Amino acid sequence: LVSSTVGTEECDCPSLFLCFSHQMKRKLDHGPDGRPFPSGKKHCKGNGYLSPASLVQATTPTTFGDLRLANGHSAQRRRVTSGPPPSGLQDWLHIFQTWSGPERLLALDELIDHCETSQVKHMMQVIEPQFQRDFISLLPKELALYVLTFLAPRDLLQAAQTCRYWRILAEDNLLWREKCREEGVSEYALARRRKCERPGVAVSPWKSAYIRQHRIENNWRKGDTGEPMVLKGHDDHVITCLQFSGDLVVSGSDDNTLKVWSAVSGKCLRTLTGHSGGVWCSQMAAATVISGSTDRTLRVWDAESGECVHTLYGHTSTVRCMHLHGNRVVSGSRDTTLRVWDVSTGRCEHVLTGHVAAVRCVQYDGRRVVSGGYDYMVKVWDPETEVCLHTLQGHTNRVYSLQFDGVFVVSGSLDTSIRVWDAETGGCVHTLTGHQSLTSGMELRDNILVSGNADSTVRVWDVRTGQCLHTLQGPNKHQSAVTCLLFCRGLVLSSSDDGTVKLWDLRTGAWLRDVVALQSRGSGGVVWRIRASDTRLVCAAGSRNGTEETKLLVLDFDLDDGKKETD
Repeated sequence: LVSSTVGTEECDCPSLFLCFSHQMKRKLDHGPDGRPFPSGKKHCKGNGYLSPASLVQATTPTTFGDLRLANGHSAQRRRVTSGPPPSGLQDWLHIFQTWSGPERLLALDELIDHCETSQVKHMMQVIEPQFQRDFISLLPKELALYVLTFLAPRDLLQAAQTCRYWRILAEDNLLWREKCREEGVSEYALARRRKCERPGVAVSPWKSAYIRQHRIENNWRKGDTGEPMVLKGHDDHVITCLQFSGDLVVSGSDDNTLKVWSAVSGKCLRTLTGHSGGVWCSQMAAATVISGSTDRTLRVWDAESGECVHTLYGHTSTVRCMHLHGNRVVSGSRDTTLRVWDVSTGRCEHVLTGHVAAVRCVQYDGRRVVSGGYDYMVKVWDPETEVCLHTLQGHTNRVYSLQFDGVFVVSGSLDTSIRVWDAETGGCVHTLTGHQSLTSGMELRDNILVSGNADSTVRVWDVRTGQCLHTLQGPNKHQSAVTCLLFCRGLVLSSSDDGTVKLWDLRTGAWLRDVVALQSRGSGGVVWRIRASDTRLVCAAGSRNGTEETKLLVLDFDLDDGKKETD
């Protein structure tokens, strides 16, 4: 099929065989009956690829035979040994040599159409390797890396398995830094990764950070966490509030105490004593803990030392809620007032009066205070002037939960509705209906609101439109009231009186799995509170009838690092 000379009117032979290869590939891919075959993955062939030096020849190959010889392949390698050559072969080849380039292409088209698939495969095996090139290895390193920037991280990991040179390129640290930024992997994750690296292993730190984050994501979604660590304390009392910062967990209880735990070892580091009544609310920033109690006081604690730094006096009834922002905490009480405190000095800076019943929930963003009470009212305050800017009226029963992002105020009530308000004008933007009972908890982030209700459902809303995007229910829904919920990594976590913590996909609303299921679920076991970081989930659980002892459960989703630490 190859001529040693080519006329001036004919196309060059390598181009001819590129076309021939394309025709055979079309024949091979679609088979004799026209149905496509699956295409196989092409791997680097090592020395079988054309090197840059082979692109410049003293004598340019004009036939496919010349090209094979230039690539270091003997013409004998393609000979078949099925028997003696057919009679008339040489005459047929001589006729083929007399045709022009276009005539040869037409003849090859007809020849391929008359071939069986096995015969086309043989031709492809002979021809294809001669025209394959590892284009990445032929490019300058800077250009090769630029090409790889267009690959997704998972594709980069696969590309690294192609050959040694591709692996070297795919380990480039700056390349992986950009991929991590695209995927939202933080400098914090990189720092954590560096602590866990083993000496002598040359791996891109940013690549390691990406792999770690990807592993954590899979552990959250698929449940590879091992057994939870159990922290037992507070006897049979109820855990009323839970905080989690760094490696410290702080639980507050109606036994008048708070306990500080290590999320790493599971040990109770210290018990904070001083309140003379049950602890009903708390806030935490770094190692500073603020607690509110039925004894009408707030206390500021150093969680590292266990010292009570300040006792804040002023309220005349139970401190029921609080919100910390910066160095200020705002507390709400059953005495109908709110107080603004300086945490560092323990001084009460402002008192906000206007509610006519207990204040049940409060939010503070450093500029405005928003409060909700048993008087059915939501109020927006300027804490500096102690002026109530807006009284948001519309609810027909007690307000139990609030969210405030500086633009929207969202309030949940025992009247089953959720209302979205404009914080600047005080106008009601939307009334969200669908829940059948008390909205006990909400989370608002990037205009997406997640609400948990005593009707056992969780709903996802767009506060800009008032549309309910998802109702998290179905065969795997909670069987009792939702007690707490969180956003985490594009996921929703919800706990319930049914003794479970469920994981949902925020984007699709699909149930993913039960992260926690108490042995006494359905017969008295309750998960009261949940808190989460990027890698850990802390649950406060127990029961009201003695079927489940009071405890904390700590689940670690960064398993690989945990194993290295224990090793």
